[in-house]
Amino acid sequence: MFKEEVKGSLYIALKDLKMYYLKPPNLSWGIMFPVVMALAFILRNPSGVKDLASGLIAMSILFAATSAEAIVIVFERRTKTFERLLLAPLSLQAILFGKVIGGVIFGVLVSSIFFIGSVVFLNVLFSNTVFLFLSLVLSAFVFSVFGTLVSVAVKEIFDAMTLANLFRFPMIFLCGVFIPVSDIPSFLHPFAYVLPLTYSVDLIRFFITGSYDLFHPAICVVVLIFYLIILFFFSLFILKRRIEK
Repeated sequence: MFKEEVKGSLYIALKDLKMYYLKPPNLSWGIMFPVVMALAFILRNPSGVKDLASGLIAMSILFAATSAEAIVIVFERRTKTFERLLLAPLSLQAILFGKVIGGVIFGVLVSSIFFIGSVVFLNVLFSNTVFLFLSLVLSAFVFSVFGTLVSVAVKEIFDAMTLANLFRFPMIFLCGVFIPVSDIPSFLHPFAYVLPLTYSVDLIRFFITGSYDLFHPAICVVVLIFYLIILFFFSLFILKRRIEK
């Protein structure tokens, strides 16, 4: 039974990748926006390239994992195609997990492009490539589940994008992507502490530079796993309520 659930989730993920993620708008949004933002800061401060790499990679995961994830479920519910998935011999958890996996794969794929680009073009060296990759996967799971929560929480695609951007854009400037959290005004620190991107950036920074800004990698891993579990089951709860109506 478990094997069938996992297999079904993977098929859902592959379907979503083909239908939603690997399309020009998502590729451009997931890649071009982080590149443009990074270039603006690199041109301003070329000497801080290595410090910027962790934020750039984390931001690419955030936007890639949520680019389509935030609208997939709400779009399929509007077109009544989500109901077809509910007819499959899969639990709602497996269906939702399949949706999440699609965002994870796309997030890791896009962040890997930035990973390679940081080595080739920015001459960034990584202290531990294996653990860095695992931190990318964990971050992709968290942000993909965040996109899923947005998608199940609204009824219109426009509302999904608005709600997603309401969180994504503040995270860029509050979570240490371009400026370390320790360097921003102290009254903004509480906001940074409750946003998952802060821990993703610090975790990735540790495996690039060997140091971290605020939080030890072990704390970052625990917090990100906590966000992953809470966001997934909260998304599942909301989705169940939506289906029952």
